[in-house]
Amino acid sequence: MRLTTKGRFAVTAMMDLALRGGEGPVALAGVAERQSISLSYLEQLFGKLRRYKLVDSVRGPGGGYCIAQPLARVTVADIIRAVDENLDATQCGGNENCQDDHRCMTHDLWTTLNAKMFEYLASVTLADLVEREKAKAAARGESVIADQRPLGPHPRRTIRDKTAVAA
Repeated sequence: MRLTTKGRFAVTAMMDLALRGGEGPVALAGVAERQSISLSYLEQLFGKLRRYKLVDSVRGPGGGYCIAQPLARVTVADIIRAVDENLDATQCGGNENCQDDHRCMTHDLWTTLNAKMFEYLASVTLADLVEREKAKAAARGESVIADQRPLGPHPRRTIRDKTAVAA
């Protein structure tokens, strides 16, 4: 079973964004610093997340990224799929040529595990992860968000403001 750093980092970064993005865009540099992830790696991942319409980007001062959908609609499976992560416990990649070009005896076991992993990850939303993290922090008497810097304008509001001015 291979869940590489690509999938792990994408989920971690999306969770960081979800925790901090309520007031507006979040800069990737801040995510990179808080989560100890290379900024250039995050930029590649967020390009894919943007193409998959999981995040919106805002350019300019105060810009950054926002979650593009309600947190309850974004699943961990969506994030992993968006960054082209392959969750596969089979040795053959599903080609059924596990053992000398033949299907191995345990192929069905690993195929079922793949389905169960995907089913579980599709059942966990960003909203679930955020609530769990907030509950853990509250139990410790801490705030989930230590970084309280201003986040900048919200992209949807910016678009509406421009439309209102044009009208």
